[in-house]
Amino acid sequence: MDGPTAVAEEQSLFDRIGGRDAVNAAVDIFYDKVLADPAVSYFFEGANTALLRNKQKAFLTFAFGGPARYDGKSLRDAHGHLVERGLDDTHFDIVAGHLLATVQELGVPEAQIDEIMAIASSTRNDVLGR
Repeated sequence: MDGPTAVAEEQSLFDRIGGRDAVNAAVDIFYDKVLADPAVSYFFEGANTALLRNKQKAFLTFAFGGPARYDGKSLRDAHGHLVERGLDDTHFDIVAGHLLATVQELGVPEAQIDEIMAIASSTRNDVLGR
């Protein structure tokens, strides 16, 4: 296949959304939204949010096909203590909603938003320890 379509198919989602700067901006805006939401912010009480932001940036860079390797805990292990505190589908949906609002706010094209949300959705069972 030749032309712009072939180039787009060869580019990772990471590159198509704007690379490291876009992921970093999205994570910062996303965490601002999550931490301001009383329905989920209590899960982050006492957490080192700067460290969480950096881990999330590395994870999304990896998940979106970027150049970083992700060497952190598995999603199941990283969220196990939150599941023990009651993290459930309702909380997952709220957090996913903040992700959706973030990428829409940043003007990410709909096709890439669909990819991002599909990746996020694919993590549900691991995040919730199922």
